[in-house]
Amino acid sequence: MATRLGLSLPQMKQYDIGRDIPDVARAAEATGYESLWVFERILFPDPATQGLYGIPGLPWPEQYRSVADPLVSLTLAASATSRARLGTSVLVAPLHVPFQLARSLASLDAASGGRVVAGIGTGWSHDEYAAAAVAPFEQRGKVLDELIDVCRAVWGPDPVAYEGALTTIAPSEVGPKPAGPLPILLPANSPKAARRLVDRADGWMPAAMGAEQLKQQWADLQALAEERGRTAPLQSVLRVNTTYTRDPYTGDDRRPFQGSVDQIVEDLVAHDEVGLEEILIDLQGLVRDAQELKAVAAEVYEKARAAGI
Repeated sequence: MATRLGLSLPQMKQYDIGRDIPDVARAAEATGYESLWVFERILFPDPATQGLYGIPGLPWPEQYRSVADPLVSLTLAASATSRARLGTSVLVAPLHVPFQLARSLASLDAASGGRVVAGIGTGWSHDEYAAAAVAPFEQRGKVLDELIDVCRAVWGPDPVAYEGALTTIAPSEVGPKPAGPLPILLPANSPKAARRLVDRADGWMPAAMGAEQLKQQWADLQALAEERGRTAPLQSVLRVNTTYTRDPYTGDDRRPFQGSVDQIVEDLVAHDEVGLEEILIDLQGLVRDAQELKAVAAEVYEKARAAGI
């Protein structure tokens, strides 16, 4: 079966989100993309008090200066499409009240006919935690665990009841329910995170860092699933953050997914050989506007399929 291909929606500063998100969503679905994705970035500290991903000295990309709310963005895309899955890659769990997020995801899934995929993580920005988190950074894993619990409860049969550190739900009717199974996907950036994923989630959402590294991570995760007695197959969506350039990148230091459409497709082919179910391609950051995003996305899709993906 062919690998599914997904596209990130235009959430950044150069876009008119009310016009461009539905427009790009419709065009991507017509091109053949099978899923549409959003990410979460709530602020841009200036000057930065912490490097990107928590790495000292690594600057934040300028395109993070304004990023539209992920669930508002997905709602715009849902209203403009009928088939494409609608995914988050990722929501930062501690920036949300668990009960409210569970209800929002359920409502969006019900409204879209069961198309939502919930990719959830713990984030890394201390500034974002200071502005909006429901618990300190040091408790991020516990918050993610509770959010998963609350989602499973809220999405399950009534009466819903739950008691945790952040959430108490008296026996209640809580609706609407998701239209179908609403999968939860997690990254796995540590041994503890990998165990959480295998024990509690529906699938894996890694970021592409090179085909060989991805292949080893996938093998390790499948071995862990077998070791821990998991019987359900792991879903998988690879997130590809591109550094698109209109002309081929000619430096010896080219990173995976840096360069022209042909270079990006070359890297897609290498990563596709690992055997994950779906690849999410984020092209939005370095294109000028929605028209260029649609054109580049269509070219990537056509050349990826022609290359056998």
